[in-house]
Amino acid sequence: MLAPLLLLWSMSLGLTWVVAQSIAARPYDRELADAARALARQATVQTSTVDLPVGSVRAELERAAATLKRDDDDDRSYYQVLGRRGELLAGEAALAVPTEPGGETTPMPEGGVRFRDDTIGDEPVRVAYLWLPPAPGDTRSEALVQVAETLGKRSKLATEIIKGVILPQFVILPLAVLLVWFALTRGIRPLAELQQRIRRRESTDLSPIPDGDVPDEVAPLVGAINDLLQRLDKTIATQRHFLADAAHQLKTPLAGLRMQAELAAREIDSGRGDPASMKHTLRQIALSTQRAAHMVNQLLAMARAEDTGQAARHQDVDLAAITRAVVRDFVPRAIERRIDLGYEGPADTSGDRDTRPVSTRLRAEPVLLSEMVRNLVDNALQYTPQGGTVTARVLTDPFGQVVVLQVEDTGPGIAPGEREAIFRPFYRALGTQVDGSGLGLAIVAEVAQRHGADITVTDARPRPSMGGAPGTTPGALFTVRFPLAATNASDPASRGGTGAAGPLADGP
Repeated sequence: MLAPLLLLWSMSLGLTWVVAQSIAARPYDRELADAARALARQATVQTSTVDLPVGSVRAELERAAATLKRDDDDDRSYYQVLGRRGELLAGEAALAVPTEPGGETTPMPEGGVRFRDDTIGDEPVRVAYLWLPPAPGDTRSEALVQVAETLGKRSKLATEIIKGVILPQFVILPLAVLLVWFALTRGIRPLAELQQRIRRRESTDLSPIPDGDVPDEVAPLVGAINDLLQRLDKTIATQRHFLADAAHQLKTPLAGLRMQAELAAREIDSGRGDPASMKHTLRQIALSTQRAAHMVNQLLAMARAEDTGQAARHQDVDLAAITRAVVRDFVPRAIERRIDLGYEGPADTSGDRDTRPVSTRLRAEPVLLSEMVRNLVDNALQYTPQGGTVTARVLTDPFGQVVVLQVEDTGPGIAPGEREAIFRPFYRALGTQVDGSGLGLAIVAEVAQRHGADITVTDARPRPSMGGAPGTTPGALFTVRFPLAATNASDPASRGGTGAAGPLADGP
């Protein structure tokens, strides 16, 4: 604050000097103008007589000027009277005739006095002058009267004014600096104490900062920091819980792997390691290894979904094409488990970009979007019994506002009370014997959140029971709605081009 304060003080000095010069000049300009008018009246009387000798005119004007001159120790005054033909009638010849910048004379209205700054010799003077208009019927030019005065008294008065104004400022300025320093020191002291309290905190202490003695100006900042600390505490607690659950979940397949390896080693040592039992042990080891690899892959997928930098890698992708590719990859598994796996939605157009339905394209991260569809289909296949049906469906919006992904199965369904909990990491519904890590739907929820999508779980649509008798089979329907940033309304495919393709794989 001292820098702008000093800048304003220097500007104040300059303005004070200008104002003091103007104030000091006003009374002396008035006196100079009165003297010029008085001399002009005398000159008018003398020059109005045509036959009056020049010597007589000069004598009369000099006597009149002598009474008007104000010479003293500080200043000297000068005067000049020019006749109607430009001849010098009285006064100083050194005073120049006033001219415009173009060199022409500047006549004034009758009785008007004009001021200018000039020099006589090397000394600056202030000049008041006026032109005397010719008498009626007289064709001669105007006479000129000028009265000049040096600037001694003006400068002295301006100096006194400046001293009277500036000297108190030399006393006020240090006092103002001290007051500003004192006020800022007192005002910043609570902030400095707050800084020290924060520096003394342990890195694990995320409790709110006390704001009882915080200045009002800093209270919103402290509130924002407390809100950040609260959210950070929740994030760290969630990560700790996630790591603890991940370690616990990884222990199960790793423990099984170790147990099978130790069992095989004991059988070999005892000489009872027949090929059949060794083959069974190796299958169990492979199964445990597969479970551990699946868990690690899902943990990596969860980390990718939580990466906020994924938004910068969003691309223009076709949800229908991704869904078709995922369903095609799961066909062998569906056939192995005797499950009818199918796809419904816009059909493949053999790579013709111009005929693809624009309404199924959206801005997304392709890897995460594929991971979402894979986890939904994988979850449906795990919980659907043999002979059941799993359908992956892509629906288009005729208004071009959303694109919808649905995965429907004929499994045991999900109770309404558990439909929110199933999206938590490592949550497993009670009463199911399905092998899994509990991360699949958590990954789906995280990917949906990253893409601004809305995900809901409802009961599957009623369908005939497996035996063909009237009734329904249970099941779950997962619906993910992706908002579209823009749509091509002129494309015919975006106005109802929702053809359906038959199942890609049917169970026997």
